[in-house]
Amino acid sequence: LQYEYFNAVLINERDEEGNYLELGKEFILVPNDHFNNLPVNISLSDVQVPTNMYNKVTRFLGTVNGVYWSESLNKVFVDNFDRDPSLIWQYFGSAKGFFRQYPGIKWEPDENGVIAFDCRNRKWYIQAATSPKDVVILVDVSGSMKGLRLTIAKQTVSSILDTLGDDDFFNIIAYNEELHYVEPCLNGTLVQADRANKEHFREHLDKLFAKGIGMLDIALNEAFNMLNEFNHTGQGSICSQAIMLITDGAVDTYDTIFAKYNWPDRKVRIFTYLIGREAAFADNLKWMACANKGFFTQISTLADVQENVMEYLHVLSRPKVIDQEHDVVWTEAYIDSTLADDQGLVLMTTVAMPVFSKQNETRSKGILLGVVGTDVPVKELLKTIPKYKLGIHGYAFAITNNGYILTHPELRPLYEEGKKRRKPNYSSVDLSEVEWEDRDDVLRNAMVNRKTGKFSMEVKKTVDKGKRVLVMTNDYYYTDIKGTPFSLGVALSRGHGKYFFRGNVTVEEGLHDLEHPDVSLADEWSYCNTDLHPEHRQMTQLEAIKRYLTGKEPLLQCKYFVKYAHSDKELIQEVLFDAVVSAPIEAYWTSLALNKSENSDKGVEVAFLGTRTGLSRINLFVGPEQLTNQDFLTAEDKENIFNADHFPLWYRRAAEQIPGSFVYSIPFSTETANKSNVVTASTAIQLLDDRKSPVVAAVGIQMKLEFFQRKFWTASRQCASLDGRCAISCDDEAINCYLIDNNGFILVSEDYRQTGYFFGEVEGAVMNKLLTMGSFKRITLYDYQAMCRTNKESSDSAHSLLDPYNAFFAAVKWIMTELVLFLVEFNLCSWWHSDLTAKAQRLKQALEPCDTEYPAFVSERTIKETTGNIACDDCFKSFVIQQIPSSNLFMVVVDNECFCDSVPPITMAPIEIRYILSFAKRSLLNCLVHNESLKCERLKSQKIRRRPESCHGFHPEENARECGGVSGLSAKPPLVLLPLLLMIFSR
Repeated sequence: LQYEYFNAVLINERDEEGNYLELGKEFILVPNDHFNNLPVNISLSDVQVPTNMYNKVTRFLGTVNGVYWSESLNKVFVDNFDRDPSLIWQYFGSAKGFFRQYPGIKWEPDENGVIAFDCRNRKWYIQAATSPKDVVILVDVSGSMKGLRLTIAKQTVSSILDTLGDDDFFNIIAYNEELHYVEPCLNGTLVQADRANKEHFREHLDKLFAKGIGMLDIALNEAFNMLNEFNHTGQGSICSQAIMLITDGAVDTYDTIFAKYNWPDRKVRIFTYLIGREAAFADNLKWMACANKGFFTQISTLADVQENVMEYLHVLSRPKVIDQEHDVVWTEAYIDSTLADDQGLVLMTTVAMPVFSKQNETRSKGILLGVVGTDVPVKELLKTIPKYKLGIHGYAFAITNNGYILTHPELRPLYEEGKKRRKPNYSSVDLSEVEWEDRDDVLRNAMVNRKTGKFSMEVKKTVDKGKRVLVMTNDYYYTDIKGTPFSLGVALSRGHGKYFFRGNVTVEEGLHDLEHPDVSLADEWSYCNTDLHPEHRQMTQLEAIKRYLTGKEPLLQCKYFVKYAHSDKELIQEVLFDAVVSAPIEAYWTSLALNKSENSDKGVEVAFLGTRTGLSRINLFVGPEQLTNQDFLTAEDKENIFNADHFPLWYRRAAEQIPGSFVYSIPFSTETANKSNVVTASTAIQLLDDRKSPVVAAVGIQMKLEFFQRKFWTASRQCASLDGRCAISCDDEAINCYLIDNNGFILVSEDYRQTGYFFGEVEGAVMNKLLTMGSFKRITLYDYQAMCRTNKESSDSAHSLLDPYNAFFAAVKWIMTELVLFLVEFNLCSWWHSDLTAKAQRLKQALEPCDTEYPAFVSERTIKETTGNIACDDCFKSFVIQQIPSSNLFMVVVDNECFCDSVPPITMAPIEIRYILSFAKRSLLNCLVHNESLKCERLKSQKIRRRPESCHGFHPEENARECGGVSGLSAKPPLVLLPLLLMIFSR
């Protein structure tokens, strides 16, 4: 077949003479904001072929044929996009390995010139192509497996693990004359194939070494018994079952074992992987696979591993294809990889379904053609939930059937280390790890089981980069999302969201006050749907409302008129009302700016207001270039603006203060030490002076820290005595004066360097006394998404061999050695390979996922003034703490002449939770046994999960005769002799 197609890597590439490369013709690419401003072609798709496959060779005619007939998908993709312009990437992943993507885009190889992406190894492909499965992997570690054979075997196991997902269960057994569970504590059972478990087993693979003789019969007996017993427990997938056998040979067909456990139903499939080039035992291994509805393949080099492992997926897909079931699957959340680091964070899920041949003559073969899918931004699933009705602290979240978070305001997929990096476990964060106060998993389990209901509990929500805590009671409402494996939850904080203020103004009045240049709306809230038409996508939400209400864009869909859902129709009406009611504050701010005596030194830099509808007003008292904090109230500082997850921080904190009081704070930087030079003050606006009255807005200012501190020192020197003189002043060297907030952070200190520090770090004895007296209370918090710095062994070993491309040179040497081994009884391979694995170990620091515990501190509101004395080593240290009226601030005066060096400082530093207990009274041996037991219990513990509703484990009409083969099992004598002759004549 002579067929030209657009290869995603070669498009627009030219040779040295300026001619387009074959398969790389001109392909028009235009930046498109709907696709993250990437250059795309919205008229055509293009095709990516993995590096380890040929682009266009007779040997891979099936691949070229597939590319040819799949070109008809171009029209389908374009029509889909025309009908629904909110769609993003659409694609087809072929069973042959090629990947057709719309819109067309250019793919760039990595620094090694490699594109390792293989669509068949992606979760969306595997989930759509196969059903959930229980898998036992048997690895031969007899003496004949020494050297690179064992390395290839380990890589084969690792590649199989890559194909397992959260709905699958597995275990790995190494065998010689005995059985060796790779994880000994999981003897006789299977574990969920989540990321943590798979990584745990990968680490243990490195401990395998080859010796002795292989007794496959005992391994097969163990595997069958384990699958049978595990299935009867009601755990696991309760669907497909398979045994993966990785070996360099089998001396028997073991038909008596199969007859005992698997025939005639053959519900446990056997997949055999012959390691090495020898063909002596190929027939036995192929017979085992064919007799048990499996597949046989031979793996000679590391580069062969991935392609050969993929074969088993297509065998497992046969029952689904024969049933002609287009099961729709949804994946867990993942980060859109097309976004640059500075473009923000977008979580996606993929919806996919299998594509198969419907020809009657091939039906029994169950031929899977591939999987078609499209990406869906998670935020699209939440657009129907009006953020403005959830209250100040309310939020929506969703989880998968395994309890993993699809979206939640507390999900933190990235960590900072010079630049944003993805946490390795970000897609498998369990709901119980963010809603950790629910110790019994009541909420999680109800949602996993797709129930509809309500649940309430007291929660401790951290804000301001985890430094502060708000204690409140949340009411949770939850239900399932039809047609998906997801469940949706909404959290409403008591005291907010229950009462709603409604006003009414004319459109003309509202539009007039929306015209002010300092007015903005929350762009992540949905007032108007700007995704439907390309010409609307560049509009802000404020622009869309204006153009819709003035009749300039009648095609816009906005939440205003009755033809839309009644529950949302008032949103824009309330925006108009807020615009009118808040307009007078602009005149007040203007008068302040004109009255230079009020702000002569420009200490106050910006004033701001936000309302419950996401409307903001901002007034600068200095030029934009003079702002101390350039990011404040911009998209760079997401915590302080209205966004899809939450109200601004200054709004949320003000709402928790006593009505009429101000909350002051110093913004925290992401660095270890706080370097902020500004102070933010805000207060909530309520209709009535009680807790039941809805908070309709918050207003505040941001000022220079130096200006704020100067005002404080001036006020501290003013005394109420008749002569105006102070009996004692903060200027006295005998005392230290501090101004701290309700969370214990220092805003003012005589030592400017202490600004932003926690008070307990500076005055540990005083803080400890305040905690004892009840003026402050300690709240223990947990972070199950932390990253801890650990020391790991780093080596220049042959772990790089586990990458097929990095191992190319080593594999070439191994091939040459293996040819010689046919004639020479000398294990040169083992000698050569052992040289490659020589380790130069050193300790290397790395960040790894961990769990941490850390404290936060909150003042007691009822205490206005407190004095105390602390007994130190040889003196008494006295102090006074007094609340500043109508604020969250406290002035603390501390005796500076008595030192309590014996009392350590109190810090907020997190402590890693190590799930290992040690008891001094036990012997070391008992301690180690206990530690291993605790580790084992954590591995065995399985949270409640819900199985996928669809299962296609086997089909009676399945044609199992196509069960693999082997080509080139014997080498030609001249080729075998060539390396030996070279060695002889080189002497």
